Amino acid sequence: MDKESLEAQKAEAEKEARQYENQVKILLNKQRDLERRERNHRLIVHGAIMEGVFPFTASMDGEAINEFLIALSRLPGATEAAEKAQKSVPAN
Repeated sequence: MDKESLEAQKAEAEKEARQYENQVKILLNKQRDLERRERNHRLIVHGAIMEGVFPFTASMDGEAINEFLIALSRLPGATEAAEKAQKSVPAN
């Protein structure tokens, strides 16, 4: 093998390495996009459930909803209900 041949192989290997790096970036972006869409969907569904159970929350701002949920969490039996609900959720 001569020097030119080795340089050509090196250039080709560097080109392939850049292509693989770009593929990794593309896949990571797709994964982040999927995770973001899944989270957005979950938040929308949870918000819709909340408005269905407590219709008046539709007109509340975030801070008021937060205070309302904190007040609910302090009611007798809330901790037990939350633990029971958590246990019914299948593990990922």
